[in-house]
Amino acid sequence: MERRTFLTISGGALTALAADWALGPTGALARARDGKHVDDDFLTLLETTSQPLAGLATEQRQHTALLLDAYLATVTELIQRARYSPATGHRLHTLAASLAQTVAWHRFDLSQHAPASQYWVAALHNARAAGDHDMGAGLLGDLAYQAAWRKDHTTAASILGHALTRAQNPAARCLLQLRLARTLAAQNDRKAVLRALGAAEKHLADAGTDRPAWCSWVSEADLAVDSGQALLDLGDTGRAHQLITEGEQLLPVARDKTRGVFLTYQAASHLDQKEPEPAADAATQALLLARRIGAPRCTSLVEALLPRFQPYRQTPGVPELLHLAAA
Repeated sequence: MERRTFLTISGGALTALAADWALGPTGALARARDGKHVDDDFLTLLETTSQPLAGLATEQRQHTALLLDAYLATVTELIQRARYSPATGHRLHTLAASLAQTVAWHRFDLSQHAPASQYWVAALHNARAAGDHDMGAGLLGDLAYQAAWRKDHTTAASILGHALTRAQNPAARCLLQLRLARTLAAQNDRKAVLRALGAAEKHLADAGTDRPAWCSWVSEADLAVDSGQALLDLGDTGRAHQLITEGEQLLPVARDKTRGVFLTYQAASHLDQKEPEPAADAATQALLLARRIGAPRCTSLVEALLPRFQPYRQTPGVPELLHLAAA
């Protein structure tokens, strides 16, 4: 096993990295080296064949990990050893940032948190070298999402605050504000949550079709579900349940992994309202979906809910869910 599997990045280090990114100048593109010249046609081939891999539906993406690792290794090797013009260097760093972000999400979904954070940091350095502030902000948003997932909401909120200082695209700002609302809700800061949700709604309304690829998917579905989950954390279960249900229904098939996560939120909101039967139905759908598409992170969310079903073992749907989870 690689040594980096055991390495972690502390919350303080991540916050310092975010602060440095927010205040520091764009990194210089790598200088030309003595290696072989990067052929433009070959770089175009790398771009056009790797980018569709990241856009595949989750059920297909589970089979692409080795391919993406190979693409990233190739591009990194070119950056470090080849000769290229500043324009080609910009393309290389942009592609490396995108690939490293996708690889990071693969690792995160497998609960390999240390490698995931290291790939996100590598992507951040490449985005900075390419001068792509929106992508850099998005990568900080990913690191914040991971911190929140691991219950480090102080670090998550700090990182997102730095990310929002330089993000410009409305879709990017919408996503960052939604993530900020979620982590503030976990800290029970109601006023700040409502401010962030209001800002996210406005940014989504302002977002056109010209969006960075990494946040092109942000939609009314995400606004509804993340708003609902934030309100759920604040105790507004009725409205939260309505929003989560609406958002889940709006998702396209290509985002089945997100649908599975949303279904677990829906199940949790039903449990909060002492409605075990629809909760079991939502959790069962999420678990079946997660197993079909290979989404272990979604599976872990369902498993975390199982103890809450124990008092309802005689309720229709609950024994079937527990049996399925144990299979």
